[in-house]
Amino acid sequence: MRLKIRITGLIQGVGFRPFVYRLAEEIGLNGYVLNDTAGVLIEVEEQKEKLNEFLIRIEKEKPPISKIYSLQHSFLEEAGFKGFEIRKSDETGDKRASVLPDIAVCEECLNEVTNPKDRRFIYPFTNCTNCGPRFTIIQSLPYDRKNTSMKVFKMCPDCEKEYTLSTDRRFHAQPDACHICGPWISLYDCEGKLLCEKNDALEKVTNLMRKGYIIALKGMGGYHLICDATNEEVVGRLRKKKHREEKPMAVMFPDLEAVKAEAYINPLEERALNSIEKPIVIVRKRGSTSLADSVSPDNTTVGVFLPYTPLHNIILKKLKKPVVATSANITDEPIAKDEADAFERLSKIADYFLSHNRDIVRRCDDSVVRITAERQAPIRRSRGFAPMPVVMPFKFNKPVLALGPYMNNTVAVGIDDKVFISQHIGDLDTPLAIEFYEETIKDFLKLFDIRPKVVVSDMHPGYYSTKYGEKHFKDKLFKVQHHFAHILSCMIENDVPEDAEVIGFAFDGTGYGIDKTIWGGEVLTASYKKFKRMFHLRPFRLIGGDKAVKEPCRTAFSLLFESFGDEVMGMDFIALTMQERLFFLNMLKKNINSPVTTSMGRLFDGISSIISLRHKTSYHAQAAIMLEQCAIRSQETDSYPFIIENDIIDYRPLIREVVKDLKSEKPKETIAKKFHNTIVEIIINISEFSRKETGISTVALSGGVFQNTILLENAFNKLKDKGFIPLIHQLVPPNDGGISLGQAVYSQFLIDG
Repeated sequence: MRLKIRITGLIQGVGFRPFVYRLAEEIGLNGYVLNDTAGVLIEVEEQKEKLNEFLIRIEKEKPPISKIYSLQHSFLEEAGFKGFEIRKSDETGDKRASVLPDIAVCEECLNEVTNPKDRRFIYPFTNCTNCGPRFTIIQSLPYDRKNTSMKVFKMCPDCEKEYTLSTDRRFHAQPDACHICGPWISLYDCEGKLLCEKNDALEKVTNLMRKGYIIALKGMGGYHLICDATNEEVVGRLRKKKHREEKPMAVMFPDLEAVKAEAYINPLEERALNSIEKPIVIVRKRGSTSLADSVSPDNTTVGVFLPYTPLHNIILKKLKKPVVATSANITDEPIAKDEADAFERLSKIADYFLSHNRDIVRRCDDSVVRITAERQAPIRRSRGFAPMPVVMPFKFNKPVLALGPYMNNTVAVGIDDKVFISQHIGDLDTPLAIEFYEETIKDFLKLFDIRPKVVVSDMHPGYYSTKYGEKHFKDKLFKVQHHFAHILSCMIENDVPEDAEVIGFAFDGTGYGIDKTIWGGEVLTASYKKFKRMFHLRPFRLIGGDKAVKEPCRTAFSLLFESFGDEVMGMDFIALTMQERLFFLNMLKKNINSPVTTSMGRLFDGISSIISLRHKTSYHAQAAIMLEQCAIRSQETDSYPFIIENDIIDYRPLIREVVKDLKSEKPKETIAKKFHNTIVEIIINISEFSRKETGISTVALSGGVFQNTILLENAFNKLKDKGFIPLIHQLVPPNDGGISLGQAVYSQFLIDG
């Protein structure tokens, strides 16, 4: 009897075919296994009992990093197979196989790298079927060496033996290599002069870092700018050169114990740090730390991660110090991924370049997560996670392309029952970022062999992503409201049934509303097909439009004017000159360049300025982050008053009480915490009212404001205590990085199908 098995999932590049080969040999089956563009195809022959055993054990004993989405099988007439073989991949047909993300180096490979007796001792590109690069080296499906950037490196006899030996863990490991036959590293000065290579380069670069130099290091998905994280002078110099004034920079540590010496780590954070994805994890700093103050200035937290490639491990082990490891770019530009780009853009930042000759097919920044509400919440979804699909509870009627938003952009493609989400692209406000955006769209359509029948963008007419859709896909283009997309992404990743509704809180900085104003403090009732705007923050004006985003003192003045009228002119705590106040007052009264908004993000900014935490910002959401940092230091449980009337959340009573507390010299920490408590109370109050009106008990929390751990944890826990089912993000970020998923989901429920 012959058994035919079709498997889809994360099964290419994880040692699945070698696993099947060994299992078939052990049971005594004849047949074959191969990769194709859809996944893995297996045919085996023997007695029915052995075939059933094989079928059961495939699912039970599969490689630990693999993931089966579907396994279809049928019993057929014998074909007369002799022995068992791994056949050449079939490259015909639609490309539906999942591309595995890049995976951190495994312990077995690390043991080899650190063993002086092993032939791969201090080899920076050591990998096996259980680890190593995938997404950043694959050029096309199926995942075979000839379809990767490793194709230019011919395996030596020893590597070839490993690759072809079924009992070896490098059996069909596509990036397999060693000192003799694989890629190597080279050290250059900032003018591009070759200084040394291979092991000499490792020794030299470590010494240079000890002396306080900045290194541009080519890693797995692009370049890092690295330097000694304990050296204040070099970290300050890196900030100045990179034009990154105050935004915290991530720190890579030699090992977990080194992290624990500088930060408080709970078990969930430890698990995230040690995971195969090795993301940057936001953790709380210890009171006393050896890190330079400028690593994470005026911040109680720091982003930490562990080495995820052999190269990083070797350097950190030699240095025995933590290093700043920040994206190699000028702020707001994409990371550099090849030598020409790196030297052109980074020669005035880096003192030296540690490069290698394995091409990076696509750039992929580090992922960032935070543990909140006892869950791992993504902040930036990229290396280690992209392009792993989100599996749908339905199949798409038509292939879809989702173009994402303006900030924290990702794009996505939807086909069959999966949405493949791109790596982090970033804000679309520089020519290089736009080039990366367009490159990613073309790459995804080609990689997954998709010709979209439906394209979905944001409604905002000024977003580059919207304009791109109008230019290239006008006849196929649909637009979805920004905050509805937020809620849809939260619903789908929490498996909300197709016929269900949720109460959705979409709190963020900005989004284009259906009334053509700037939304951002929205409460919706939503199904997959439609939404209704139930409540929103009382509108106020952004003085100078986008300038108010970078200057929260403008928002503070606007909020105070809404709450006190002309009395605002005499308030001595406002960080504005009298001339500025008169100018802004005139703008507000005459509606000059002061667009209306309901933004919750801007409310956080305004409160931060009112209590003199931050009047101007150097990076996105800095004022709100400082407000959260301030609130963390308080145990206050009280809250401020607010009014909910008709569909308006009126913040004016809150503002008046904040001013009263300021005048009575209440600590800033107390005010900040009371403000956070108030927003939680607003969520609970509206949820209870909405449940009475609609019968809906499921509450979705989405939007960038919910990256605030105080807000999210308290809202989540109180909603649970009140009998609600709160939904939060765990697969995609709550910020605009998750918008493309919501857009893709929207396409399935368009009225015309």
